[in-house]
Amino acid sequence: MKKINRDSRVRKNFHQAKWDEPIIFELSQKGERGILVPKAEEDVVGVVGDGVSGIPDHLKRKEHPNLPEISQPRVLRHYMRLSQETLGADVNIEIGQGTCTVKYSPKINEMLAKLTDITELHPLQDESTVQGILEIMYKTGVFMNEISGMDRFSFQSGGGSQAVMAMASVMRAYHADKGESRTRDEVITTIYSHPSDAAAPAVMGYRIIYIHPDEDGYPDFEAFKAAVSERTAGFIVANPEDTGVYNPRVKEFTDLIHSHGGLCGYDQANANGLFGVTRAREAGFDMCFFNLHKSFSTPHGCGGPAVGAMGVTKELEKYLPAPLIDYDGDKYYLNYDICRDPFNIGKVRMFYGVAPVVLKAYAWIMALGAEGLYEVAKVAVLNNNYLFRKLMEVDCIDAPYIKGKQRVEQVRYTLQKLAEDTGITTGDVQRRMMDFGMHYWTSHHPYYIPEPMTLEPTEAPSKEDLDEYIETLKYIIKEAYESPEIIKTAPHRSVCHQVDERTLDEPDEWAISWRSYLKKAKDKG
Repeated sequence: MKKINRDSRVRKNFHQAKWDEPIIFELSQKGERGILVPKAEEDVVGVVGDGVSGIPDHLKRKEHPNLPEISQPRVLRHYMRLSQETLGADVNIEIGQGTCTVKYSPKINEMLAKLTDITELHPLQDESTVQGILEIMYKTGVFMNEISGMDRFSFQSGGGSQAVMAMASVMRAYHADKGESRTRDEVITTIYSHPSDAAAPAVMGYRIIYIHPDEDGYPDFEAFKAAVSERTAGFIVANPEDTGVYNPRVKEFTDLIHSHGGLCGYDQANANGLFGVTRAREAGFDMCFFNLHKSFSTPHGCGGPAVGAMGVTKELEKYLPAPLIDYDGDKYYLNYDICRDPFNIGKVRMFYGVAPVVLKAYAWIMALGAEGLYEVAKVAVLNNNYLFRKLMEVDCIDAPYIKGKQRVEQVRYTLQKLAEDTGITTGDVQRRMMDFGMHYWTSHHPYYIPEPMTLEPTEAPSKEDLDEYIETLKYIIKEAYESPEIIKTAPHRSVCHQVDERTLDEPDEWAISWRSYLKKAKDKG
């Protein structure tokens, strides 16, 4: 048996399963079955009918659904192979998912969410039969109030971007209520806030004004003062920004907005370094949201399921999407009363939130308590700044702005010098990191910081984990100077492969479903 070399933290022998697995429609074979569903027996038909004839004609399909035809063993092999091709926190050191807060999620919380008491719930059940989950959602809202300083939360938004859209909708309703919606048509954000902080209000019809950083990397207050006017509907911002830089003067920004009659929305999708340290209310915000699938460990499920928990002050409560969950001292119930307000924004999504996600966040908060949440923030910041200091010792890695000061929960680094010296880009490094079983994130587009590398360790990894990640990065940088071709042709030992990105901006080349693929293939002949 070969002895593992513990002197090196770099996993040079890592190799992930690579099945080159087709999609399930390509595995389909006409007539193959995984299960044969028997027809209803005559006694059953006599009582409840055949299950089909009672359906109105206009609701019946004109043809059978195009589903894959495949046996049970092949279905099992298919999904087992896909599971072996997954990079994630359960099998790898997950540090490089900057801005997304990918942390260890306790498996007991997953077990809770899989209980039949949860999985068999339906949102249209009578309230008397779902008192337990209504209580959990109500109390989670109370926790969110305490953590943020807001007065009321809605869990309806399906994620952070939708929560920003909801905040922009509340902003518009608020000004419409005051008769000012036509004149207030501008929303201010910062260039290093999440792109959704601009995109969502832009979809709502607002003109977006971007504030760039000053020479130290903080949002430029003089530029901000020049941007605020009687046309300002509000200010939507992340703090810390995606660079990891926290704006200590944020209250001056929110006060200025309020002095001109605008509202302030706080993008706290990633609040992992702020628990027990600072709150939205004290920073002067009227609204905020948390991504439960980020900071509250629900976990981040590759885009879903998710919840953007949105909170507002008492003054804005009437605009929130209905229903809200209330308690009358005896029972929990769905409160639709705010729907009666003519300026209520209405639903932003069906029903009132993804119940299993809220349950997992509730369990995580209950297990930690107030002191535990504060400990999460302290360790997340400690881990991030340990990683930061160690990487700053590497000659070709830099981090723009606030020289000599610590960041909060993440850092947006630059590998510009590496690219200039060797021709190896941050995208090349990203692909090579896969050969060691590690994830690495660059940045949102466009790249305002050249050759970006955005890392967020959270509170989950140990010092040993951090050191392994650091040493792996150093190893790849050494390769860049000594044998760059191995990086340019990477990954070699991962399930992933190099992707031809030339068509990413050409929608005619996309196929987001099998039906779309077949249609486009047919159109092309």
